[in-house]
Amino acid sequence: MAHEAHKKAAEHHDKAAKSHRTAAEHHEKRSHEDGAKDSASAHEESGKAHSASEEAHKKSGEKR
Repeated sequence: MAHEAHKKAAEHHDKAAKSHRTAAEHHEKRSHEDGAKDSASAHEESGKAHSASEEAHKKSGEKR
């Protein structure tokens, strides 16, 4: 069970990282509207990643 929770957290972290990279690319190209959208997506995924990480940490500490 803990393995799946960690896998889910990792997937959210990967999505957040991709959104952050894409936002940075858009801002570098001065496409600020697209960058803002990607930044918002990154922020949302980061929140999901944080919650999933807390859940995975909790499950890792549970006794089997």
